[in-house]
Amino acid sequence: MSTLKVDTILKRTGTGTITLGQSGDTIALGSGASATGFGGVNTPSFHAYLSGNQTISDNTITVLAANTETFDTASDYDTSTYRFLPAAGKYWIYAAASIYAPSLSDLNSAQMNITKNGSTILRHTAPDYRDNKPYGGGLSIASIIVANGTDYFTIGVKGNSDSNNNLTVSGNSEQPAYFGAFKIIE
Repeated sequence: MSTLKVDTILKRTGTGTITLGQSGDTIALGSGASATGFGGVNTPSFHAYLSGNQTISDNTITVLAANTETFDTASDYDTSTYRFLPAAGKYWIYAAASIYAPSLSDLNSAQMNITKNGSTILRHTAPDYRDNKPYGGGLSIASIIVANGTDYFTIGVKGNSDSNNNLTVSGNSEQPAYFGAFKIIE
């Protein structure tokens, strides 16, 4: 085995491709070395959560008010409008929430949506609760979504109760409602 020690490798003429190894080879970095300029990064990315309970009207889709950020690498999430406004690319978008009816055995249904520019593009509906009505139900949703650089995304939540009264989206620390996303490396 030979060792080649250089500071810079350049193509002989102009621009083009420099090939390291051949098909089936593994290129390994030494201990403590790092690679830069290869592939991409999973940013922008953010994660936000609901800092307290949110009241929602019965049988009405309401934007999840995830108002507190855990992180936001590019300031692409707005904690006042609850919108994610990313650069163009493909993103893994995820959210979860627990919805509670005003009283025991009062919840008929629960739903969570991913919306793009105000229109639902993906919906998760909990099982129909009418035959065995619980007090609350948990929902989660996730998908790969394509953004064009001017799109915005929100999470919609909806619950329906027998009493037709307002419902609650849990913001407590054991069952926080949250919304997040990260760019997929291509």
